[in-house]
Amino acid sequence: MWDEPFEQLLRTHIPLLGPDDEFSADLSLRDFGLDSMGMVALLSGLEETYSVRFVDDALDVTNFATPATLWKTLTALR
Repeated sequence: MWDEPFEQLLRTHIPLLGPDDEFSADLSLRDFGLDSMGMVALLSGLEETYSVRFVDDALDVTNFATPATLWKTLTALR
């Protein structure tokens, strides 16, 4: 579904997800510790890694709900 850099980047910003915990498409990023400050840092990392710019419409908190929704948003920007 997504590439390895995406998962690695997300894992660094999800403090409650252990290194051996399953990383699934429907994982609730908020439930595993992604807060507003983490979203800003993650957003910056995604923009740098994928050479994209998140436009205002893409900054909706629902786009950061799960890895699947975030990957879909990122893919649309690419």
